[in-house]
Amino acid sequence: MAFTDPQSITISGTTYSLPRVSSGNGNGTYSSADGLVVVTASNAYSRRTRRVLRVDHSKITADPFVPAQNSKVSMSNYMVFDIPPAGYSNAEAKAVYDGFKAMFAASSDSLITKLLGGES
Repeated sequence: MAFTDPQSITISGTTYSLPRVSSGNGNGTYSSADGLVVVTASNAYSRRTRRVLRVDHSKITADPFVPAQNSKVSMSNYMVFDIPPAGYSNAEAKAVYDGFKAMFAASSDSLITKLLGGES
């Protein structure tokens, strides 16, 4: 089963349309036309089931070492569900995620702001 095509993501007020650019057995990749925003969903099955949703973002910016030259820089953000093959239903795994999401979204995402600032 595949996600809706295209996907969309809004970053800093800009919405990007991400049509599917590849799919495989349990994997799908969605990319902006310029390739600067890519969303990947993947599922791996072994002793544990690993489900990953990942956003890769790139931009062109002034090179801090050579200010007259621009460079491509990138970052990624992803979420991993690492689940045993038995013992957790989808509803139970989602309940854990719901608690996690509520924790980091509380107080205007202050936990994420602190994490990005180096706190632990």
